[in-house]
Amino acid sequence: MTVVGNLVDGGATSNLRSVIPARFEPVLAELRPLGNMFREASFRLYVVGGTVRDLLLDRATEELDFDLTTDATPPDIKKLLSGWADAVWTAGERFGTISCQKNGRTYEITTHRAEAYSPDSRKPDVVFSTDISMDLSRRDFTINAMALELTTDNPELVDPFGGAADLVSRVLRTPLSPTESFSDDPLRMMRAARFISTLKLQPVEELVSAVKDMHERLKIISAERIRNELDRLLVTEFPSLGLWFLVDTGLAEHFFPELPAMKLEQDPIHRHKDVLTHTFAVVENVQPNAAPNFDFRITRLAALFHDIGKPKTRSYKDGKGVTFHHHEVVGARMSRDRLKALRYSSEDVTAVTELVALHLRFHTYQMGWTDSAVRRYVRDAGKYLTELNVLTRCDCTTRNEKKALMLAKRMDELEARIAELAKEEEIAALRPEMDGAAVMEFLGVKPGRQVGAALDFLMEIRLEEGVLGDEEIRRRLTEWWTSQSK
Repeated sequence: MTVVGNLVDGGATSNLRSVIPARFEPVLAELRPLGNMFREASFRLYVVGGTVRDLLLDRATEELDFDLTTDATPPDIKKLLSGWADAVWTAGERFGTISCQKNGRTYEITTHRAEAYSPDSRKPDVVFSTDISMDLSRRDFTINAMALELTTDNPELVDPFGGAADLVSRVLRTPLSPTESFSDDPLRMMRAARFISTLKLQPVEELVSAVKDMHERLKIISAERIRNELDRLLVTEFPSLGLWFLVDTGLAEHFFPELPAMKLEQDPIHRHKDVLTHTFAVVENVQPNAAPNFDFRITRLAALFHDIGKPKTRSYKDGKGVTFHHHEVVGARMSRDRLKALRYSSEDVTAVTELVALHLRFHTYQMGWTDSAVRRYVRDAGKYLTELNVLTRCDCTTRNEKKALMLAKRMDELEARIAELAKEEEIAALRPEMDGAAVMEFLGVKPGRQVGAALDFLMEIRLEEGVLGDEEIRRRLTEWWTSQSK
């Protein structure tokens, strides 16, 4: 991580309030009309938070929405925006926030705040302020407690807590004491994990100690907010860093207790000291470019849950040395319950539990991939086939290079067989050669269990033998129907 330009020199901030790198200019140019409008009305306006941080890091801001803060009150903000913005929203007005859209960009403008949370509340007691330093002091971390004033002759960086220096030093600190900051909003303890992962920051010892002492306060945070923060962590570049923070500080116990339980379970198959180490390695193995058009977030979420059932079950080998597993069945059930508790959507719950239930299917085919085996694998994976293949590849974390190469070769063979069959058959949409209506007409029966049984029979033929043609499939159905009538 580097802070580019002459804003930071050798890790020590220099002339921060007057030296603004040229790369800031596109953002400043876009915000200049808004800044001039507030200035003419004798108000101050600042861009704050992630935009300032990402500008210092020279990260792309084209897709960001802008967060701004001002000494203007919500009624003043609404008055200024009317006639300028394409649309204005006031849903957050009671918290001091007025949102608007201009030329496709969303802006959130919030009156300076000095709120604090009461000890047992999930919502802040909002107190407005006219002091930008007071507003910045209530923010989560120093790297986000910087502002760029837009209403001066030359834009100025306001950095009262040394956020720019902390970016250079890769340090994660809170503007106020971590105890006070986490009391205000306990979700910030989880947010720390995200920034540790995103920017590879090292939390100061005072911050870590505060989280260990205060982790139970996470209980007052809604499941939805926790879920959203977990999702943001999982799609970072180095999620394992933040995940270890969640486990080591005790935070995970309050929303995902099965996670630290994995730490106690030995994993001799993957030769890790525990299942948790393996799990985090699999999560990080899943990369955004792993496959075309696959769901990166869902696959990482499935990687996090894929061995959740292992501490509850045991694998065993038959007389031929073939390993059988039951933990994927238990894991799917446990995953479903935990995901529901975190208020994940039904679509997300289905996707993850299907992947957890199927993640060892690849290893059950020890003797090669017959056409029937490939069809069943594709049928069972359904629309999650690509995600399942990515998860299967990433689940290989063995240090045995020969074994890793062997597993990769077998996965290549499977994908080649799927592609080969796809050319010959409609393998991606496996279904019987006759539908229900055709079965009822041919057999002369009405809707009922007999039709379902006939379709199951036809589907089994489709999986085992592929497409037989209309004449042959009707002959087979006639034989089956005759045998059922005896």
